[in-house]
Amino acid sequence: MGEGMGGAAVAGKREGTMVRVYAIDGVVPYVHPESYVHPTASLVGDVIVEAGCYIGPGASLRGDFGRLVMRRGSNLQDNCIVHGFPRRETVIEEEGHIGHGAVLHGCRIGRNALIGMSAVIMDDAVIGADAMVAALAFVKAGFEVPPGMLAAGIPARVVRALGEEDRRWKAEATREYQELARRSLASMVETEALRALDAARLAQRTKGETGAEPLYLQKKNRSGS
Repeated sequence: MGEGMGGAAVAGKREGTMVRVYAIDGVVPYVHPESYVHPTASLVGDVIVEAGCYIGPGASLRGDFGRLVMRRGSNLQDNCIVHGFPRRETVIEEEGHIGHGAVLHGCRIGRNALIGMSAVIMDDAVIGADAMVAALAFVKAGFEVPPGMLAAGIPARVVRALGEEDRRWKAEATREYQELARRSLASMVETEALRALDAARLAQRTKGETGAEPLYLQKKNRSGS
């Protein structure tokens, strides 16, 4: 994989961050040093996380049956679940973008694809490169979303081709999470809550305020309606 997966990089305690990992049958999760895993996420067994990835609070990657792989620059947000059947791989390809609360089971998410919040992607489903799955969609086992298409519904069906604006917004959103991985590695620490607010604290803002906005607002603002 060209990532130098030596023992020194095996997950456990890394500089400034404790990654919560569990070995099973002697198999230890691998996390590239340039990826961020929140301490409340849980990684078990045959999990491989390449460089530049972000894994959010409460995410569960349980590689006690099949292998789970996050390719370079992908993200897995809060409370997502990734699992699969024995001898099968669940893969998020490069720059895959998995929204809050999604469930991936034994599927393949193509390069630069986006999975919406609380969507469920079942076994042997394939989400093509540059495709999107809408929030709350249910992608049944074996279903394929062609590259560059949007799927939505329960069960999901392909509804339209993605436009240039959709693609631009997705790329921006993924870059935000790649930057969040860097910010988190550099500055996130466990601390205690403040007991009082003052003007100095109220003036503080996180560096995440970059002007990014929901896709529907971007479309509305550009159309002037």
